[in-house]
Amino acid sequence: MTDTKHTGAALLPVYLINGEDALKRDAVMKRLRERLSKMGDLSFNSDVFEGAEFTGDDVVNACNTIPFASDVRLVEVRGVDNLKKADSEPIVAYLDAPCESTVLALVAEKLAKNTRLYKAVAKHGKIAVIDCTPPKARDLPKLVRSMAVGHGVTFSEGAAATLVSLVGEDTVHLDAEIKKIALAHTGTAAVGEQEVLQLVSRTAEAKPWDFVNAFAARDTARCLLLLQRMRSVSPHALMPMCTARLRELICAKSMAARGNTTPRALAAALTDYAKIANEKARPKQDWQVKDHVSCARRFTADELRAALISARNTEQAMKSGADPDAAFREWVVGVTAKRR
Repeated sequence: MTDTKHTGAALLPVYLINGEDALKRDAVMKRLRERLSKMGDLSFNSDVFEGAEFTGDDVVNACNTIPFASDVRLVEVRGVDNLKKADSEPIVAYLDAPCESTVLALVAEKLAKNTRLYKAVAKHGKIAVIDCTPPKARDLPKLVRSMAVGHGVTFSEGAAATLVSLVGEDTVHLDAEIKKIALAHTGTAAVGEQEVLQLVSRTAEAKPWDFVNAFAARDTARCLLLLQRMRSVSPHALMPMCTARLRELICAKSMAARGNTTPRALAAALTDYAKIANEKARPKQDWQVKDHVSCARRFTADELRAALISARNTEQAMKSGADPDAAFREWVVGVTAKRR
């Protein structure tokens, strides 16, 4: 199919908009609709399928319908990663010889590459599959600042990080909060942290790895604050994460004493150790251990060894009748409190 009337660029008969970033998926569908709207009236020439009240044959029939007073039809199918095989197979077969006047938009949060439907779409070209994978957590503040410009405001680095901390990683929610802040903001100065704190309510639960990072940094106040914000994470789950980090800090301290402080060398050493210990863990990456040496320097070697011993004792107490939350909190304070 070729859109020669407006852009001269070829339109494919099918697109798979695949990924967990709902904001990106919505943006892709919006652009696709806008482009097709220039080719004809979509109010009479579009169908949307979602939920469980349709079959694969219903989708195929809609795709094979001739457009009315238009050059093109749009058929959007949401949640295709949840389709039963009996309903995805008719669509797979249809894609062998798709209708030239229809654009089929398949929307999914996570359709695996090894499925027949994914492969059937991919055969139509490199741009047939549009990746909507969410950004990594460490990239979200930068994304927030970029999104804010689209709403007519600028965010300071601190304001962007604070918004992510309060709202979480869902880009749809982040965009909604940015829009709200932009409407309330006055003047030309950048939005600051205090303005975000005043206008945005906390909806995100703290992440366990944020707690472990604060624990490794001996930031007692932040540890206690994050514990209050982790309602669904038990101390039984946090304890092994903390003890694993303590072991990593012991390794980092030992390597630093020998003059080797590069994240790459530490990541390689920890990966090798996991293999020797027969632990089924993913290889460590440089970015995962970039702060380990500086954190290790906050402890003495004796303090790290004592922390592991007290972890064993605390874990035994948690399993034998002591209040798990209180016991874990007391252990965290005991490990992170800096000695004078």
